[in-house]
Amino acid sequence: MSTFVQSIRLWFAPERVRQEGDTPDYRFSLANERTFLAWLRTALALIGGGFAVDQFLPDLRWGVRVGLALALLGAGVLCSLRAVNHWMRCERAIRRGEDLPASRFPALLGVVVAVVAVVMVVVVVFGWEG
Repeated sequence: MSTFVQSIRLWFAPERVRQEGDTPDYRFSLANERTFLAWLRTALALIGGGFAVDQFLPDLRWGVRVGLALALLGAGVLCSLRAVNHWMRCERAIRRGEDLPASRFPALLGVVVAVVAVVMVVVVVFGWEG
């Protein structure tokens, strides 16, 4: 079975992670969980923003409106999936006494949000009438 599939299976069987390594100080696991919840809040905000663009900007050109909405919704979906994956990877590293895994996802997410924000600034400055 591939590493990817095994990783996804661990998302739904966190008790298997407890079989690895040593039990860490609970504060580290709780901090990891708070980080996970922060990522989920970010994902919910992105999804809400995508729906808001779609529902509350009807006069915006269809392509721009749908493009912005899909960018935000897609970022929200990726953020929520990445949250679970990152939580699992960090929990395993904590239990094993390893360094926490590095991730390029925060930079990618920041770039996507910045691009959407720049497009929205252009829309606000120049109007959104089709």
